[in-house]
Amino acid sequence: MTARAADAVPRVHPPAPPRGTGAVGYVLPLRWDDDSGLAELTAYLHRIGECAEVAEVVVVDGSPPALFRAHARAWGGAVRHLRPDERTRCGNGKVSGVLTGVRHATAERLIIADDDVRYDGPALRAVASLLDRADLVRPQNFFEPAPWHALWDTARTLINRSVGRDYPGTFGIRRSTFLAMGGYDGGVLFENLELIRTVRAHGGTEARPLDVYVRRLPPGTGRFWAQRLRQAYDDTAQPARMALFLSVLPAVAAAVRGRRFGLLLAGAALPVALAEVGRRRAGGSAVFPAASVLLAPIWVLERGVCVWPALVARLRGTGVAYAGAHLRLAAHSTRHLRARARRTAASASPAARG
Repeated sequence: MTARAADAVPRVHPPAPPRGTGAVGYVLPLRWDDDSGLAELTAYLHRIGECAEVAEVVVVDGSPPALFRAHARAWGGAVRHLRPDERTRCGNGKVSGVLTGVRHATAERLIIADDDVRYDGPALRAVASLLDRADLVRPQNFFEPAPWHALWDTARTLINRSVGRDYPGTFGIRRSTFLAMGGYDGGVLFENLELIRTVRAHGGTEARPLDVYVRRLPPGTGRFWAQRLRQAYDDTAQPARMALFLSVLPAVAAAVRGRRFGLLLAGAALPVALAEVGRRRAGGSAVFPAASVLLAPIWVLERGVCVWPALVARLRGTGVAYAGAHLRLAAHSTRHLRARARRTAASASPAARG
């Protein structure tokens, strides 16, 4: 269930509350440009706030002033409604919200969730329980409802599950761990991977349950298309994965030129098989529609197309647009973060302070 990074540095945690005590805090960073989903989110926040497992709900809201005021009226005393701290300002606004929310929260066990994530009681309890013995918990998201573009994106999730773990829009984190490592870098695009790697670099343990399912609302079709290049750019932080997808288009072109259509069919069958393996793991067939498996070859082809402009953007240093900023780095390497963690540990040692 848990994995410890190799060559981890000694922990620099301050004294922390005993594990297994207290309820869980809920941190939600958001920045909205319109309030079309306000009624639904408001109902969810009230529902989450009434759960016995939740001690506090902290919403860090970077929305324009008029929307911020509307949110304050809608949520009333159900949440702690905050602006992002100026000192946490960074290129990735979500990270700024997370840094602010964790610092203002009081619970030791925290859930960080995007504004489209919808927990229920069993998932809350499962993540809270896993935080008794892990510093970071990575549950599994699934889309509900599942329109065609959500099925398309689910194919990516299933392939990730078949060969490892997916990257969700929510994590459980121990607050003492987060503060001791100084948070994580907000100048990157793939902030989920950055958080995972930073926890590991500081010697933290990670729980990666395949069977803790947390519902996620699907994006609109416009946002779905806008995410294609951005998600491909994330692969620049994972060179082996990117090399694999860079080979897709040349392989397809070579098979077509050689009229090797049987090879094309075999190539399409492989992601289908992988996706079905991912769908069946840990009871996933209960939440992942079978139709998403058939879209796996289309998703692989999409990624094989999009990684090329992503690579060009990385080599040129232009990066990609994200929430009004241009971010050039997807995530820092594990080696870089371990070196930074060693410097942090050294500066925190009694000898360094003396």
